[in-house]
Amino acid sequence: MSSPRILVVDDEADLRELLEITLLKMGLDVDSAATVREARSLLGSKDYALVLTDMRLPDGLGLELVREVAASHRSTPIAVITAYGSAENAVVALKAGAFDYVSKPVVLDDLRAMVRSALKLSDPAAKPAVPVEQGGSRLLGQSQAMQALRTQIARLARSQAPIAINGESGSGKELAAREIHAQSARAGKPFVAVNCGAIPEALMEAEFFGYRKGAFTGAADDRDGFFQAAHGGTLMLDEVADLPLAMQVKLLRAIQERRVRKIGATAEEAVDVRIISATHKDLARLVENGQFRQDLFYRLNVIELTLPPLRQRLDDLPLLVDAILARLAGPDGARLGAGVLATLQGYAFPGNVRELENVLERALAFADDGVIEAGDLLLKGARVAEASPAPAAAAAPSVAAEVPAGAATPAPEVAAPLASGELPSNLPDYLNQVERDIILRALNQTQFNRTQAASLLGISVRQLRYQMQKLEIHAPEP
Repeated sequence: MSSPRILVVDDEADLRELLEITLLKMGLDVDSAATVREARSLLGSKDYALVLTDMRLPDGLGLELVREVAASHRSTPIAVITAYGSAENAVVALKAGAFDYVSKPVVLDDLRAMVRSALKLSDPAAKPAVPVEQGGSRLLGQSQAMQALRTQIARLARSQAPIAINGESGSGKELAAREIHAQSARAGKPFVAVNCGAIPEALMEAEFFGYRKGAFTGAADDRDGFFQAAHGGTLMLDEVADLPLAMQVKLLRAIQERRVRKIGATAEEAVDVRIISATHKDLARLVENGQFRQDLFYRLNVIELTLPPLRQRLDDLPLLVDAILARLAGPDGARLGAGVLATLQGYAFPGNVRELENVLERALAFADDGVIEAGDLLLKGARVAEASPAPAAAAAPSVAAEVPAGAATPAPEVAAPLASGELPSNLPDYLNQVERDIILRALNQTQFNRTQAASLLGISVRQLRYQMQKLEIHAPEP
């Protein structure tokens, strides 16, 4: 079986020879070229597992080769060699389709690690067994938006370029990051997710870069940071917009140099991680306002991936509901009553899939015999009328639980009846008052016996307890 073949393109004879010797010692076959023209000729006659090119060549730019290989030889990863400190060139190359980059002077250990990652992409037997099809994806849905998203993820998984995932809270940014990692050449290495907004500012440097024993009070042992823990794999920086400016400077250097120094250490250590960042905020606007460093934004935002909100893919609701209920209650543990799916589809889900999970988990607690009814959802602002065409007057008491979020605390007095054709001046307040009045009447009829009151109202005791708490209805003092 023949060894993988690598193409090295560089006009410096000494560096080209060093690269050839290093690759040959790794058991690889090597071809070399000193110009863009020679490289094109070799690419037209042979197949390569990796192309490694300098950025500046006598008859052109390595960036031209990057674009050509990315367009015409999509199964062949291409990496670039950049001059020391020219991080901008590396970013441009990554945006153009480069797999990765190494900086001059070339650190051979970094080169070997990069080559091994590239070879995993070129070797079908070494690829992770995570199909892109629906059955193997963490991101459920058959809508056009989700199919396009999975296709894009499969393409991004072949690169080592930093990715910035944008999306609303609860839309699945961490799931998308895990999916990229699982389909990449780094799948066998750690995936470390960090919530940047949850770390106290005073502890950030220690948490990200680690520390030596005795570096500060309480440092009883050596400890690795997030970068060391993710070595060889993927480091996800969730809510990256929450990083303070002082930490942004240190993070930028670690990403550019691929080296970190533990607190209390005298030497830096190399780290090999792919950075995926995520936020629900507009980073570009934060840069304009001086709240986020432009150079760090430039490094993180090499490739953008935007997740669609749930309201833009409501066709996926049946599949999502089935999967969530199967996880919460088992395959036969719960089912939806009539009109429930229509009620869900009439809701905007500002919290996206995470909110859907919370809604279904709460509904299961209220459901009788594992059957979730529309009233068990307790959705605020859902259009229940779409699920059941009952007259508005008859439906008013049952939809009082669906008052939009942020409604004012209902007044204790009974809601005044509306004249025919009249509309309430504040629907949320009016519905809250209607519901409060009905619940109080049932409780008074039963001397505040919640079980009997719930039976009169046709709801579960748990649901009645929830509504009483929400509407601040309390039993009278004995």
